[in-house]
Amino acid sequence: MTFVIIIAGVIVLGIAVWYVRHQRRLKERAYLMREALRNHDYSFRLPTKGLPPGERAMQQLLNDMGQEIRGLMAQNEVESWQRLTRVLTHEIMNATAPISSITQSFLNHPDVKGTPLEDGIRAIRDTSSGLTSFVESYRKFMQLQKAEPANIRLREVVENVQALYPSLKWNIDIDADQMVYADANLLRQVLTNLVKNAQEAGATQMDIRWREGGVLAVSNDGSPIPSEVRKEIFVPFFTTKRRGSGIGLALARQMMVMQGGDLTLSDAHVGGCNVTFLLRMLL
Repeated sequence: MTFVIIIAGVIVLGIAVWYVRHQRRLKERAYLMREALRNHDYSFRLPTKGLPPGERAMQQLLNDMGQEIRGLMAQNEVESWQRLTRVLTHEIMNATAPISSITQSFLNHPDVKGTPLEDGIRAIRDTSSGLTSFVESYRKFMQLQKAEPANIRLREVVENVQALYPSLKWNIDIDADQMVYADANLLRQVLTNLVKNAQEAGATQMDIRWREGGVLAVSNDGSPIPSEVRKEIFVPFFTTKRRGSGIGLALARQMMVMQGGDLTLSDAHVGGCNVTFLLRMLL
């Protein structure tokens, strides 16, 4: 009888210890998710391994919900920028068109040629032309082809981009039969933009690898992105380059959103790399 009581006590104690530890883990999960939501970070994916079936299903649902919210926010942000650029393009073109026309007429007039007025009028014309060229960047941001996603082999697209940059050292960790649901042409443009930016930042190697959950990590060993501009790099027309238009990453992100995915900058990097972008894609 005493032996049975001891065994029962051990079992009860074991259950109690398991319960306390389990509740502590759930509390930690709740804290992490609360902090993620507070910081508007919906990219969280907490592990489901080791959870009871019901809690595993609930955690998976929360993980998927976070990704859905992130996708909707990215789509809403892109649409907001599109509406703004549409208005700005219309207003700026209306203002610059007559300026260019009038100044050119003055420059062609014999009373202006060879006078001190010529240099001033030419400066006005050149400034107007520069503004018109800048507006063309707006149009590029608005006039993207419609996405036509299909089941494609991801490695083939990456290798097509690799062939364009033979001077870089490449590490590609993607299974040959890995399929994704994407527009091959748009995805190729996104990857080309990221590699081009990396090369301009002094990169000598690219590391591209597939992660579970439909994520392609694109890393390079170029100059790190300063912390003070990390949140601004996807804002249209924001650039730290002297001759940059500031639409490359904004366009790349828009292309990913058009395919039902997203493009983000990661805080964690592959060994030896300083910059990692994450491309979230449909499978």
